[in-house]
Amino acid sequence: MNNQQESQLFQRNWSAYYQAVEGRPPRETLLEALARFEALPVEFPRLAVDLGCGDGRDTVELLKQGWRVLGIDGSAEAIARLQNRPDINLHRLETLVMRFEDLVLPKSVDLMNASFCLPFCPPEHFSSLWYKIVTALPVGGRFCGQLFGDRDSWAIYPNMSHHTRAQVEELLQPFAVEWLQEEEHPGKTAIGEQKYWHIFHIVARKQLQ
Repeated sequence: MNNQQESQLFQRNWSAYYQAVEGRPPRETLLEALARFEALPVEFPRLAVDLGCGDGRDTVELLKQGWRVLGIDGSAEAIARLQNRPDINLHRLETLVMRFEDLVLPKSVDLMNASFCLPFCPPEHFSSLWYKIVTALPVGGRFCGQLFGDRDSWAIYPNMSHHTRAQVEELLQPFAVEWLQEEEHPGKTAIGEQKYWHIFHIVARKQLQ
C-alpha cells in the first residue's frame, strides 16, 4: 500500500473517542433487545458478547442486569479502561483483545451486541465476520447493533464497511427483525467532527439455523 492509499483510509483517535463518550448511557438498541428477553432465575445467567465493547458503556448495563459478558475489542486500551471501571462485576466478565479478522466466538451466545463497531470491519472480512455472528447465535438468540448506510459520509473510506438497505435486509434473512430504524441526517461525531450520518439500528431474533 502506497502513501496515497494510506491517506485515503479511515483513521480514528480512539483515545479521544473513549474520553468523549465516557459515562454515556447504554445504546437504545441494547436496551430494546434486553427488554425482549424473558426473565431467568439468577442462577442461570445468559451469555452476551459485547463486540467492539470499548470502555464498556453497554457491558456495564448487561452486567447490571445479571448477564455473563464476553467483552471483545481490538484495542488493548479499551479493554484496560473496561477492566478498571469501578462499576462492574468482574466475576461475570471475560475480556479479549481481538481484531475482527481474527474473531473467535463461543458456540452458543444468547445476545450478540455490536454497537457502532461493525462498520469498522474491512470489507474483505465482513462476510466472514457476519457468518461468525449468525452462526454463534442459536435459534431465539438476538443480535443488536448498527450498520452504516451507503450514503454515510464515511462510505468514501475503502477500509470501512457500508451497506444499502437492500443489503441490510439480505443480511437479516436468518432473523425475525424486531426493530429496524434507518437514520439519516447531518451531525457531528462524539469528538465534534462534522459528519453525515446514515445508520441502520437493528434488533433481531435468530429464527433459522
